[in-house]
Amino acid sequence: MLRRVALLLGLLLAATPLSAVDRVEVLVLFRDRAVVMLDGERRLLEKGVASPEGVVLISATSREAVLEIDGVQSTWGLSRRINRHFESRRPLRALIAPDEQGHYIVAGYINGLPATLLVDTGATLVAMNRILARRLGIDYRVRGERSMAKTASGLAAIYLVQLKSVRVGEIELKNVDASVHDSEFPGIALLGMSFLGRLDMQREGAVLELKTR
Repeated sequence: MLRRVALLLGLLLAATPLSAVDRVEVLVLFRDRAVVMLDGERRLLEKGVASPEGVVLISATSREAVLEIDGVQSTWGLSRRINRHFESRRPLRALIAPDEQGHYIVAGYINGLPATLLVDTGATLVAMNRILARRLGIDYRVRGERSMAKTASGLAAIYLVQLKSVRVGEIELKNVDASVHDSEFPGIALLGMSFLGRLDMQREGAVLELKTR
């Protein structure tokens, strides 16, 4: 009799759905796969497969993922967080004022280390010179992919790398594509579209506002 009760209790517990996690953050997106943080645990989710916490990836593209948590489906972009009540936190922001020449220059962080960045919507990637790369500990010649880029002075050798993180103000994005010029150009690191393209940008007067989606 006791064994039967224990068996029934075990079956009931196994059938009980897992409770929703408190914190979810989308880190990386692929087609039908996503890397997310669930209550501080990094998980690789595949379409239709539940995580140990009971979170199910319904679908994913390179821009957004549909997650099912506690029976509720919601769409989330990169670096967007939710809590257990499914209320999105306020967007993270960075406000950048122009300098005397009208350039938007901001003190930021690359891989957790300080770096001065120039907002450049014409730059495809976050770009830096070899001096800054070495200071940041980026072994671009070993870990990077060699390529060529057209500059004002002609073709230049660059190395394509992926940065662990780039932070400006409240905003920190992970796994940001970048290029390292094997020269002293550019004189200041360029905050290109591999970072800016993942954010909303607008101007309030002369001030540039960056905001998470």
